[in-house]
Amino acid sequence: MAQSFDMVVIGAGPGGYVAAIRGAQLGLKVACIEREHLGGICLNWGCIPTKALLRSAEVFHLMERAKDFGLSADKIGYDLGKVVDRSRGVAKQLSGGVGHLLKKNKVTTIMGEAKLTGKGKITVKTDKGSEEITAKNIVLATGARARELPGLEPDGKLVWNYKHALKPPHMPKKLLVIGSGAIGIEFASFFNTLGADTTVVEVMDRVLPVEDAEISAFAKKQFEKQGMKIMEKAAVKKLDRKGQTVTAHIEKDGKTQTMDFDAVISAVGIVGNVENLGLEELGVKIDRTHVVTDEYCRTGVYGLFAIGDVAGAPWLAHKASHEGVMVAELVAGGHPHPIKPGSIAGCTYCHPQVASVGMTEAKAKEAGHEIKVGKFPFIGNGKAIALGESEGLVKTIFDAKTGELLGAHMVGAEVTELIQGYVVGRQLETTEQDLMETVFPHPTLSEMMHESVLDAYGRAIHF
Repeated sequence: MAQSFDMVVIGAGPGGYVAAIRGAQLGLKVACIEREHLGGICLNWGCIPTKALLRSAEVFHLMERAKDFGLSADKIGYDLGKVVDRSRGVAKQLSGGVGHLLKKNKVTTIMGEAKLTGKGKITVKTDKGSEEITAKNIVLATGARARELPGLEPDGKLVWNYKHALKPPHMPKKLLVIGSGAIGIEFASFFNTLGADTTVVEVMDRVLPVEDAEISAFAKKQFEKQGMKIMEKAAVKKLDRKGQTVTAHIEKDGKTQTMDFDAVISAVGIVGNVENLGLEELGVKIDRTHVVTDEYCRTGVYGLFAIGDVAGAPWLAHKASHEGVMVAELVAGGHPHPIKPGSIAGCTYCHPQVASVGMTEAKAKEAGHEIKVGKFPFIGNGKAIALGESEGLVKTIFDAKTGELLGAHMVGAEVTELIQGYVVGRQLETTEQDLMETVFPHPTLSEMMHESVLDAYGRAIHF
């Protein structure tokens, strides 16, 4: 007889396992099906292990700057294998933690591959055979994978995707990174810091193209100062692989040039994992590899939801987790608020870090807002100077008529931590007056957030 559940979640990534746990907390009988790793791509092959690598690179960078702090450090070096081992160890530790949390919350965990065979019906292929499950509600949290372009397919030796780059077969001498979104620029930052001669090719007119143009330009300057070569409005048309070398054919301004590398990382976006799930047969609408949903993550098929990367942009773990909570509460009979995409922060952990929430200056103008813009540089902040991190910028955008905080954009040390202050502000519908009257502690980097707000209204004190 088939096992029956109130809610079955397919996928145990940051959206899926959170949905399962929240559902169980609300008294639902819940199962979570995962075909590969508890914690999903984010925890095992994405957000977490990349941050561990980048932390090693950051410490290495600081060791190289020891003299700037009155310190001495001789024979500075690294062991790439040990750097990678630490990263994998962090991922393993957290993956085990997810298993513990599911068990603690009495979620039934099933390792296997799921397929929808009808409304509320699932077949799971496990290492012991097939298992039939029925569910009143099903949550798709199957995530996404790296996009592969014809001719640029990864082989794991010379051309890498994110998984290969997390366990590199060698330290590149000359590295090409195709794509300058968060994934591409983080890997470029890591390998460049450890000494690889790094070139980044971006098809759009600027690096980090989803960010505010001023922030992108600032970040580009810092990357180039670190020795990175940035090629914008350029495209890799072909890769010739021979021996230990890849020859890239790069088109820019109507001309094609060839450049040789010993490693290439392809970071040209993602595609949703929608195949072999039985979605088409159920009539689920799919648009460009992503499941189409409403604001409550409903697919249009009664009792079937989709959350996280498989449900489209923004492709962020924290968005997936929040959607998971929302859907679980909806299934349990609650009345949660739908997610506001404009209040979800984006964070990129390159050096310097980049973080943002809400509208860019260009988008705010396009939307018809009359705006006030404030800026404050890191060089004007005591804590930033004391840290030896004086390169950076905080930018805030307000509606001139209402004082609404439309967007906030940052580049510099620890901005991925600072951005949450503005996220809370937007969630609480904070105005410029609220932020001006808030007391920020001294000496902190957060004081720059205050000064940026003040600057939008001609009241900055320290710049």
